[in-house]
Amino acid sequence: MRFLHSLLIIPKTLRQLGFRPLLFYAGYQFKLRSGLLRLQTPAKVQKKLNETIQILKVVKPASRKEFEKVLGKQEFHLFVEADEILDGKVRLFGAEARPLDLNPRGRLKHWTSYHNRMPNGEDIKPIWELGRFGWATILARAYWLRGDERYAEGFWQLTERFFAANPVNMGPQWSSGQEVALRLIALGFCTSLVADSIHSTTERKASLAARLAAHAERIPSTLLYARAQNNNHLLSEGLGLYTAAALLPQHRKAAEWQRVGRRFFVEGLMAQIGEDGSYVQQSTNYHRLMLQLGVWAVIVADVLGETWPKPMLEKLAKATNWLTSLLDEDSGQTPNLGPNDGAYILPLSVLPFEDYRPILQAASLNFLGSPALKAGIWDEMALWFGQAKTKKAREPRGAANQVLRLEGKNSWAYFRVAHFDQRPGHADQLHVDLWWRGLNIAQDAGSYLYTAAPPWDNALASTRVHNTVTVNSKEQMKRAGRFLWLDWAQGKVLATRRTRNGKLVSAKASHDSYQRLGAIHQREVSTEALRWVVTDHLLQVGKTAKTLRARLHWLLPDWPWQVDTQELRIKSPKGSVEISIGVSGGDNYELQVVRAGELLHGSGPAEAILGWASPTYVVKVPALSFIVDLQGKPPLTITSTFTLPG
Repeated sequence: MRFLHSLLIIPKTLRQLGFRPLLFYAGYQFKLRSGLLRLQTPAKVQKKLNETIQILKVVKPASRKEFEKVLGKQEFHLFVEADEILDGKVRLFGAEARPLDLNPRGRLKHWTSYHNRMPNGEDIKPIWELGRFGWATILARAYWLRGDERYAEGFWQLTERFFAANPVNMGPQWSSGQEVALRLIALGFCTSLVADSIHSTTERKASLAARLAAHAERIPSTLLYARAQNNNHLLSEGLGLYTAAALLPQHRKAAEWQRVGRRFFVEGLMAQIGEDGSYVQQSTNYHRLMLQLGVWAVIVADVLGETWPKPMLEKLAKATNWLTSLLDEDSGQTPNLGPNDGAYILPLSVLPFEDYRPILQAASLNFLGSPALKAGIWDEMALWFGQAKTKKAREPRGAANQVLRLEGKNSWAYFRVAHFDQRPGHADQLHVDLWWRGLNIAQDAGSYLYTAAPPWDNALASTRVHNTVTVNSKEQMKRAGRFLWLDWAQGKVLATRRTRNGKLVSAKASHDSYQRLGAIHQREVSTEALRWVVTDHLLQVGKTAKTLRARLHWLLPDWPWQVDTQELRIKSPKGSVEISIGVSGGDNYELQVVRAGELLHGSGPAEAILGWASPTYVVKVPALSFIVDLQGKPPLTITSTFTLPG
């Protein structure tokens, strides 16, 4: 049956994704299955390069005085985390500390045996995260700021331990070209900071130079896969090669790495950033990763004596504006939109994982010419990139974006209306995120895990966990794989209203997914004073009205709650929030409250994936799923009114 399903899905996949990416993917699969990739990337003991080939410094941070001014007493957070690493603990994905285990389990095989997954079905993401060397950037920063040789020696010892346990082209740490490239970039940053340590011996530098060259030589073999994905894989791998050329300018392949890396990085960014500044992966977390790569690319190009094409820089400017428009300035967070695998490739800030201000400040200095935010602790990342001075501001051409951000009193909402040109990550059309005084009242569940036993195999990509309406228990789009959606739901903005000062206070939109069921979902979001009103209509399509089941879902924080007839009250740390429900049409409706997969109010079964939020990868915390279940023939209307404290 699975084989038959695959045969039936291939024509639709080809039609909707296009021939080019599938051709690239087919080429990659041929190289993998034929054994050609194994021949191109032999497992071997890496010989040291000629010691005259040195690793060039690519980072020139701001002065230590400027760091002292920005960090102040908050500097201690960096050294606490650096000491944890020396004690054998690491905070993966910005979560709680766990053992820093650099040794892969079991007997190592050539990387082609893993093909981006573990043979035993284990999630490969935590393994890869260790190999991205984010922990190493913490040690390098700690050494550079204090000159404490313990941190430099810790960097070298752990790096040597990693490569002893994960030799070239052996094991899962070499199975993805992107992971190899991100490790190379992190090592390039770190070696610039520890280069002058007494522990950075000539022998150690020569050994690392050889390993960096091996990383660069591994990347080209799987660029077909990266081009098929047309996402951050291609950007990372292109920039990894470009970085290798800057780090090892005397290497015989440096010119080739520079040419190929530049080509694919430019090609990728131009294709992946939309004219409105949105990013192809439809994810705030991946959008941040892309901007970090963009900032790093500017630094590396400067070392190589090059500049990037103006159209590419203009796209990065638009992308900076796009993400800034989703920033909650009180908390530094953004909506947990789309896939969130915990990626934070250069975590150069003492601020937590979920704080987006560091990259927005660094990116705005690079691509907009002026800071996005007033001076603050979030300036640290820009200082590591040497951006101590504000450049002359310039407004990028076509910088206006199409993000539907509505503004209320001490509150704001993101109304998700997307037109997909490339494959989406989540089925989340017409989702609404509501923020009030730095608190995410109505929130996006995130991702939790990509690879796990059901029901947690990327389950939070589903329509039914987003703040939107599901009809007849159907997804908005056809799920054809863990990461593949077909029959894309397309959103359309129908009307907007602004105040005299230009603030967006009302928007109406629809999407076309449920027309096949005989209805169209239309949603209007509006605000006035301390009230937010979200009105959902299911309108009839066709001559005959069909009985439908409409299920509205709101994901709320795990706060004390109480249901009273048609109203849910939740007690936030800053006052009580009321969500009242009004229904028009239909035969009957029911309210449910689910927490951590358990039904707390209402009747019927509760899905295990409901009532959970994942702030970062591998972490899920209880939340409240507030559900309105309505049956009847269209037109059906559900009105949700959020009343916030004064």
